[in-house]
Amino acid sequence: MITPLRDERTLVLKLRDAITALIDEQGLKPGDQLPTEAELTRKFQISRPALREALKLMEQDGAIYVKHGKGRFVSAAAALQVERPITCFESVTDMLHKSGYRPTNRVLSISEEVASDEVREALRLEQGARVIRLERLRMQGDEVLVYCLDYIPRSVIPDRLYDIDWSGSVLDLLERHGSRPRMSTAVATSTLLPNDVSERNDLHDFGPAFLITETTFTPTGIPVIFAKDYHRGSRFSFSFVRK
Repeated sequence: MITPLRDERTLVLKLRDAITALIDEQGLKPGDQLPTEAELTRKFQISRPALREALKLMEQDGAIYVKHGKGRFVSAAAALQVERPITCFESVTDMLHKSGYRPTNRVLSISEEVASDEVREALRLEQGARVIRLERLRMQGDEVLVYCLDYIPRSVIPDRLYDIDWSGSVLDLLERHGSRPRMSTAVATSTLLPNDVSERNDLHDFGPAFLITETTFTPTGIPVIFAKDYHRGSRFSFSFVRK
């Protein structure tokens, strides 16, 4: 079956993920040989240089190894898959869906303000630059799963704030403005909800939170969101591979 790869995401990264999925689909185990370059280029309808770049990334990640003159083989690291990798870049909505939830979004507030020093530094803004501040709850029924606080440079979304449906995907909104993020840097900490947030939203039973403070970037390295997402500790866990 021919599976053409066409995506706005960097093609090499997309191809790397597709080959990783292929290893899983075909049940390849450590020591098994990958399909040949000719087979992979034919399957994904991709150029050989792009394929080799993707395979090089997989080799650097330790997922495959090369036996010169024989081909590429699946390494033991390829079998070390985690259910919810903390290194995975995805929207909060996608993360919730993969965790089995069907969330709804409740917008608490939307405003425009001068960026604080913390936000300005994260988004690399000039002194006095303005940002959009979006405060939301991600919910499953009546239960709050995540408290989200996003800051977006005002210059990225020049539309009038109240003409926008902020209950939808912020990533999709940014894509419509040509600035969808594809990667991020993040710091994870264990904490509690800020007292004022708990008081204003009657979230005294939220309990310990897993806070991910994240700055997202476009493929060209432009920061477009500074976010603080407080995940309810009793509902989420994150995993990782060490190698």
